[in-house]
Amino acid sequence: MTDTPKTSPRSLRERTRQAMRAEVSTVAARLFAEQGCDNTTVEQIAAEAGLSRTTFFRYFGTKQDVVLTWVADLGPGLAAAFAARPATEDPWLSLRRAFDVITAINAAEPEKSLAFYRMLDCNPTMLPRHRDKQDGWAELLVPLVAARLPEPEPGPQALVTAAMACFNAAMKTWVAGDGTGSRDELLDRAMAAVRG
Repeated sequence: MTDTPKTSPRSLRERTRQAMRAEVSTVAARLFAEQGCDNTTVEQIAAEAGLSRTTFFRYFGTKQDVVLTWVADLGPGLAAAFAARPATEDPWLSLRRAFDVITAINAAEPEKSLAFYRMLDCNPTMLPRHRDKQDGWAELLVPLVAARLPEPEPGPQALVTAAMACFNAAMKTWVAGDGTGSRDELLDRAMAAVRG
């Protein structure tokens, strides 16, 4: 008989929390797509997910966060991808390669990513929250870029901000084209246009 590894109660609790958040996010994304963010209430999301309003707010800070929390959660992955690049590599190229973490999401099912971005476009109140979540990426990336550059700020901040603007421009172009083409190629073109 072999011993099975024991899972700590904390890690089990965290996995349960993540599964619940994912389930509620799916419900909310569907409701937002059907009736818009502004016309969807927390009570509706909670009821469809089988939660109380109080429990909903244990998992999410705002109604918008229910479908945007995962955006913030991408930050550590981006930072890890940047840090894994060769220390002698041009930071601009390292930033581009770090975004592969995001362009790989739903690569086999791009319609899921397209639905997410369309939902953002149809719900203007969510766009500022989306940008807030992306600002968290910059907070993680700027110190990593700064460690590779001899010059002080604003160089690292400018590079990260420009790279994120390129990412957003590429995604906007991809959505405008109904998800045709490669997100990676659009991002390559956007970043090449800025860097020259």
